[in-house]
Amino acid sequence: MRPVVPILVAGALEAVVGEPPSRCHPVAWFGRLVGPLDREWSRPFLVGAVGALVLPVAAAAVVAATVAVVGTLSPFAGAGLAGLVLFLSSSLRRLLTAATSVADDSETDIEAARDGLLALAGRDASDLSAGQLHSAAVESAAENLADGLVAPLSAFVLAAALAAVVGAPTLPVAAATAAWVKAVNTLDSMLGYRRKRVGTPAAVLDDAVMWLPARLSAVVLAAAFGDLRSLARTRAWLDGVPSPNSGWPMGVAAAGLDVRLEKPGVYVLNPGAALPDVAAARRGVRAVGVAGVLCYALAGLAMAAVRVVMAWF
Repeated sequence: MRPVVPILVAGALEAVVGEPPSRCHPVAWFGRLVGPLDREWSRPFLVGAVGALVLPVAAAAVVAATVAVVGTLSPFAGAGLAGLVLFLSSSLRRLLTAATSVADDSETDIEAARDGLLALAGRDASDLSAGQLHSAAVESAAENLADGLVAPLSAFVLAAALAAVVGAPTLPVAAATAAWVKAVNTLDSMLGYRRKRVGTPAAVLDDAVMWLPARLSAVVLAAAFGDLRSLARTRAWLDGVPSPNSGWPMGVAAAGLDVRLEKPGVYVLNPGAALPDVAAARRGVRAVGVAGVLCYALAGLAMAAVRVVMAWF
């Protein structure tokens, strides 16, 4: 059962705790290491490339060593620590709460909804209408399903499977890989503005890392909507989205709700439909929550399969 324990621990902590305070969150500590890179450099691309390569690997190495040492003392303690790492590398409940708050506040206090969106998506919301706020809440929830949950979960499972096949220590490798993915995503969120040369390497690396999770999240989200045809509809809108990845889960949400989702001046998904009302926005956020539960269930099944592989080899 040990390979399944981390998934159970991460899922239980997500349900009960949600997310620890920033002051004691390792991702926030990692962010303090990244912060000094965000300034003017004589060779910004080189500095950004070194940071994108070294910092995530260093974080992963610390995680791997810690999980390995704890695992030698107690295998189940090591599995529990791997689950804690996975929990700290992912986020779902806080995302759902923030997106729901934006939708709810749009009915009673549009300024509060705009402030909430700024915290959720880092987007200037000062001129957004209620419908555009609903759209942004759904977009952010769908996009962050991929970034915040599917990416670390899928990295954990795939790394565990590969480690089992080659005979490497499964849980240290899996936990380290999830931490590495989270570190790459954090680097991108802090530095990855393509107009900043220091952030270009982080943005390119994050695009590569997120290629598979974005598409997996679209599939799971389509299942949560009960509309697998939404995947085919999404393809028609992808050319208008600058990101090579985020259009997939957002497009499925637009198709599943049959609403227009837009970032003014940047992209429009499902342009023939109307902007979502508050009820549609709430349905969209709930669907992301259902997709998150499905992700944990599928990850648990996949880790059970890894246990079979470990026994075979």
